[in-house]
Amino acid sequence: MIACASGNEVLAAAATAQADLLLFDVMMPGMDGPETLKVLRALPATANTPVIFMTAKVQAAEVALYKGLGALEVIPKPFDPMELSAQISRIWAAQG
Repeated sequence: MIACASGNEVLAAAATAQADLLLFDVMMPGMDGPETLKVLRALPATANTPVIFMTAKVQAAEVALYKGLGALEVIPKPFDPMELSAQISRIWAAQG
């Protein structure tokens, strides 16, 4: 697992991280989650890496935007920290 504090840190780590799954907050310092995902989709190493967003911004249009960018799912905040790992596992497993 690699933890990054901003979109720019994600971009710096992405090429060599070989991540199986990316979990982003929509609101991050500097480059937000959706902007970061757009850049990552243009990079060969992360063009197809599954992404899940976490956010309090869960209006239907916002969720549609995130999924339109390629997010598997959106986990609404506040979330139950005791359930988060299982929730992520279910989302990832459902992608097939």
